[in-house]
Amino acid sequence: MVRSVMRFVPHTIRHVPDGGVTFEAFCITSGCGEESGPQEEQEAAQQWCLRHTGRTGHDLFRRVVTDHARVTREE
Repeated sequence: MVRSVMRFVPHTIRHVPDGGVTFEAFCITSGCGEESGPQEEQEAAQQWCLRHTGRTGHDLFRRVVTDHARVTREE
């Protein structure tokens, strides 16, 4: 008979600074599909939105911020 032992092992999750953070903006006007692409600075993604609105009149965007996290066992 096989037995398993279950135990709680606490973990924590934290942002990894050397993983970086990226900012992206996506035009969500029907049929457009344009996007800023990953940017290292929030300002660059926001400027892309402003220029895109100026060129197209599209005024609704989805903004995404991505970071990297590491899970470690608490000792």
